[in-house]
Amino acid sequence: MFSKETYINRRKRLQQKVQSGLILMLGNTDVPMNYKDNVYHFRQDSTFLYFFGIDLQDHAAIIDIDNNKEYLFGDDISLGHIIWMGPQPTMTEKAASIGVENTRPMADLATMVGDALKAGRPVHFNPPYRGENIMWLADLLGCRHNEVQSKTSLELTKACIEIRSIKEPCEIEEMERHMAVAYQMHTTAMRMAQDGVTEQAITGAMEGISMSGGGMVSFPIICSKRGETLHNHDHSNILRTGDLLLVDGGSESPLHYATDHTRTSPVGGKFTQRQKEIYQIVVDANNISREATKPGVTYKEAHLVAARVIASGLKDLGLMKGDVDEAVAAGAHAMFFPHGLGHMIGLDVHDMEDYNDTLVGYMDEMERSSQFGLAALRLGRTLQPGFCITNEPGIYFIPALIDQWKADGTNADFINFDKVESYKDFGGVRLEDDILVTEDGCRILGERIPITVDEVEATVSEGKK
Repeated sequence: MFSKETYINRRKRLQQKVQSGLILMLGNTDVPMNYKDNVYHFRQDSTFLYFFGIDLQDHAAIIDIDNNKEYLFGDDISLGHIIWMGPQPTMTEKAASIGVENTRPMADLATMVGDALKAGRPVHFNPPYRGENIMWLADLLGCRHNEVQSKTSLELTKACIEIRSIKEPCEIEEMERHMAVAYQMHTTAMRMAQDGVTEQAITGAMEGISMSGGGMVSFPIICSKRGETLHNHDHSNILRTGDLLLVDGGSESPLHYATDHTRTSPVGGKFTQRQKEIYQIVVDANNISREATKPGVTYKEAHLVAARVIASGLKDLGLMKGDVDEAVAAGAHAMFFPHGLGHMIGLDVHDMEDYNDTLVGYMDEMERSSQFGLAALRLGRTLQPGFCITNEPGIYFIPALIDQWKADGTNADFINFDKVESYKDFGGVRLEDDILVTEDGCRILGERIPITVDEVEATVSEGKK
């Protein structure tokens, strides 16, 4: 938990951005895996964590804008719970630790919300993403569960996005400190990229490092030699010398801030010439787009910088043709790079996307594109100092997509389909760093995980010793 003053100041800022009524925030509860008492590892709601800091089940909070009061709701645990869980702080102690003066038993939450609704006062809440909280809100609001989403507060959501987008020094320090765990996860995966090793063994090693470093993985690990599938969670393959292993994985810090990195390694320690050529294009796209990432620039333009580097490099290899700028404008590069350059990262690996990824990534600044590839760009808005984002260009050879575009003649003026056919067994390359936008540019958070051809080959080769 951060200092008490951190949470007090965050709530004050939020209160200043919402005109009237109640701000209602629900924490998360335990979720059963296969029966009631066997639960998934608890993860608190990120908005509740950000403003109230309590990382325990079964809490809620209200900020009464009109009367300038804050309330923490929950129940002190019974002796039976203490036997199973050990001593826990009281509600009064928890409230005091975050600067909240008023506590109430959970049973009082419905009364307070109900009284506000009867008086015609607005009750603001963000879009819920868990079924339990959707049903809880339906009970509190006196509506059907399928009506809850339509009652969410755009005013509150925009206020939360505005505040949470700029990371405070304490947040940056927490993220940067945990980058050491991410470094160990990915260099371990590189060293394990040897002939006969299973994808599952590498995945398990990475998960163990994450847990021993203080937290669970920030999302299910992607670890596959079939890297052309962007979110490939199958870990059933056995690695063979000459394969490319794509590993996209992250860890949560003890305060639940995420890391998110991707590296692609040659199994056995040496890239083939063809692999090295594609890999170097992605390295260039990563570095050049990062140089374009600075305050006042839209992240959409940084994405297009990466797209032009990729299109130019593929043209040099004979896979694309024609004018590079025209090809990117037409979206031809997206057959090889069908996703966005990156996204915000913080308390969520895709930070705040429970609110709405278009709202977070674009606010009111621009329309999100509908063009294939560019439509997948989660972040397009103007960058500001304090933004923490990922930078993850890639090149993929997706047989089904290649076949479809070839059959339809899609972007045939810019793609040499005959040459592309010989790459359909290639797989994919993605390289991802976590970066902080600074006052005059940006910088990589933590020690950079090996990324150059020489660095990666040397790290993989260490696993043979």
